[in-house]
Amino acid sequence: MPLKLAIVGCGNIAGPYSQDIKKHPELELIGFYDLDARRSQAFAAEHGGKVYASLEALLADPEVEVVVNLTIFDAHYRVVKAGLEAGKHVYSEKPLALKYREAQELVDLAKAKNLRLACAPITFLGEAQQTAMKLVRDGKLGAVRAVYAEVNHGRIESWHPNPAPFYAVGPMLDVGVYPLALLTALFGPAKRLTAFATTLYPHRVTKEGQPFTIEAPDFYVVNLEFQQGPLVRLTANFYVSGQTLQGEGIEFHGDLGSLRLHNWFAANSLLEYADFNQPYAPIPPLRPSEVGIDWARGLVDYAQAIQTGRPPRVTGEHAAHVVEILEATNQSARTHQPVELTSSFTPPALMDWVDIKA
Repeated sequence: MPLKLAIVGCGNIAGPYSQDIKKHPELELIGFYDLDARRSQAFAAEHGGKVYASLEALLADPEVEVVVNLTIFDAHYRVVKAGLEAGKHVYSEKPLALKYREAQELVDLAKAKNLRLACAPITFLGEAQQTAMKLVRDGKLGAVRAVYAEVNHGRIESWHPNPAPFYAVGPMLDVGVYPLALLTALFGPAKRLTAFATTLYPHRVTKEGQPFTIEAPDFYVVNLEFQQGPLVRLTANFYVSGQTLQGEGIEFHGDLGSLRLHNWFAANSLLEYADFNQPYAPIPPLRPSEVGIDWARGLVDYAQAIQTGRPPRVTGEHAAHVVEILEATNQSARTHQPVELTSSFTPPALMDWVDIKA
């Protein structure tokens, strides 16, 4: 039987989620709720399903097995908590919460109620990303000692109809979480970080020509140390275009060689490997991939984990660790001091097809 899902929050990302959910027989999308009733009505008309008049009505529906939380950043904690308290499994867009203590509270609540809690990003489940993780775990590069990760995400106001929420939290919380999720999935928990943050371009103009001033820093550099693993230098900004030579990729540098994942987001990203001091050459993924991302991929793995009882690859514990990193980044940037990290999680297994194809 498919797992029955209801979406809370019918903004920009709900469209790709709804389209991709319908591609998978493991999932059934049965309804929508949004503060703007017109949005949920439009989604139900396009994708099928119920329109809920309130969050309480959605949570009271016994048909709903999983709440898919696609609300804006500052609503994540409240919606996830309400879903868990109502006895529903919850799958949330990133981040799990804006504060680590809230994220850990949600993890503890899910455990107490024997419910599954999961959270994006899930891009580390993509073909290129899984291939890169397999190569690193198998020792192709030797001991990996340095990693460079880039998040040059451009100027949100140039394309997004509502840029203000992104500038209220900054690039680390919005998009830095993607390479953070991949690197922690690969290397496990981080133990310490130091960070720098500043504002490069404070005065912006929306697509409609309305000027506004950003709230959070728009440029970060983070040095991240792992309990077992490399030193990571991560830069993230809302200023430089992703078309820069550094792009939005990750470079892994080891004793024997180096690996370039050109895009941490796209499942069909180019991968290149070079022996030490030798030219790079492309490496094919372990299986062909779609272009971009399947937004429902994490939900499919989540559904299979719930239905079979196996450990999930996308977990609340992992998401809470990422939230601690994000909170510590701002603390370090503010105090100019290193911050020790205390949370932990079990790194996920690679996808089943990785071992079959390898």
